Amino acid sequence: MGNKFLQYFALTVAVIGAVNWGLIGFFNFNLVAMIFGSMSWISRIIYGLVGLCGLYLLTFYGLVNDERQEI
Repeated sequence: MGNKFLQYFALTVAVIGAVNWGLIGFFNFNLVAMIFGSMSWISRIIYGLVGLCGLYLLTFYGLVNDERQEI
């Protein structure tokens, strides 16, 4: 887990995805579809990146457990 850039990138993309889902849930407004078009190839890439970053962030649970043991 030594790659800080990958960690910050994954966290940033996941937060952007979470904000987009919040907009969809509260206001029925899809920001990604508005900017890039509904299910265009770039939209699909963005949705794919959000999913991959979310899966990568699952590994952060191991970091939380490691920090607890150090205290």
